[in-house]
Amino acid sequence: MTRHRIVSPGLLVAAVVAVAACSPREENKAAAPDATPPASSTPASPPASATSTPQPPAAGQSATVGGDGSQIRLDALTPADVEGARLTGELGCSFSTPEASPLLLAMGDVASKDAAQGVVKVAGYVERIGAPGGFDGMLKGATFSGAGKTIRIAVTGPAAGGGESPPSPATLTYERMDGASRTWIGSWTCGP
Repeated sequence: MTRHRIVSPGLLVAAVVAVAACSPREENKAAAPDATPPASSTPASPPASATSTPQPPAAGQSATVGGDGSQIRLDALTPADVEGARLTGELGCSFSTPEASPLLLAMGDVASKDAAQGVVKVAGYVERIGAPGGFDGMLKGATFSGAGKTIRIAVTGPAAGGGESPPSPATLTYERMDGASRTWIGSWTCGP
């Protein structure tokens, strides 16, 4: 005599989902034109493959050191990234390198105790960051924090050039929660 087991529908659905999640899939972008990333993450370019060979750092930046061995990659913010972030504040600061402008943008109010709010694009995804002290707290560099990261801007010399907002030489050091860090050399510009 053969016995039959009755499987609950919930268990069956869970098994199908688990198998589907572990199965290799082929991406079909045409099949999901409505798919949009979460509001806090806007992909601008596909993330680097885990099997890709790390590229040597460009002039003005170091290689990633420490952590789990994965590279820290910052991409230049686009006008769409900045508009989508909807940053508020009277004045702003940005960090740029000759290769990428800007890598970080933050806005804050003058003479405010409210945090300055900013964005960076990490491996193609726009992520929010904040620093204490509003605009005034960013003038001579700042320490920003966000999900799993700390970003330190250190001004390394006097402002060069004229105008209302001349850039100062600076470094941006990105520190990841797993202990990895990477430094870029560029300029820090604050003003209107």
